[in-house]
Amino acid sequence: MNFRKRNVLRYTMNFKTLIALLSSAIFFVSCNKGEDIAKPLGQVRLEYPKQTYVQFGKDAPYSFQYSNFGKVVQGKQPNWFVISYPKMKATIYLTYFPISSSEDLIVKIKESERFVQDQTVKASFISPQEFTFPKKNVYGTLYELGGESAINLQFHATDSTRNFLTGSVYFKTQPKPDSLAPAINYLKTDVKKLLETLEWKK
Repeated sequence: MNFRKRNVLRYTMNFKTLIALLSSAIFFVSCNKGEDIAKPLGQVRLEYPKQTYVQFGKDAPYSFQYSNFGKVVQGKQPNWFVISYPKMKATIYLTYFPISSSEDLIVKIKESERFVQDQTVKASFISPQEFTFPKKNVYGTLYELGGESAINLQFHATDSTRNFLTGSVYFKTQPKPDSLAPAINYLKTDVKKLLETLEWKK
């Protein structure tokens, strides 16, 4: 396994942003006084079964192994897939793009990096790890995002010539970093297994 950490990018909230958020919160409370308050989303379970991995068997330009705790369904586009973890209220979204030139590859990488950077409003840190598996022509970066970011893990992988795959991990629950930490670590193991076993079919 070849995962190498890059410099951690940290982001802090500036004073103006803090004032704006506090003002919005006060306005919201005053406008909703006496009204029903929405119930918080369900919490994530803290105990999970030990992972057993199975081979991804769908008709796609790539293959990998995933936990039998997850369920794979077709995504919105051809060769896009969703791995859902109902008991964890978590989802891994996989999106695939064929690439035809080095310019196309650069565009896809920049789009993936921009997507991660867009999360900096709520992410307390972004920790990138580069990975390389030369024998299988798999190269890319795995990002871990801390704090109250909408996504907790994001990656892109490519063979640099024909294939480009991205993945995003979301939790359908309130983004509480402390309570989500065990679930994030559990899914990080699954994501790394996916990347370690990722192979291109063409």
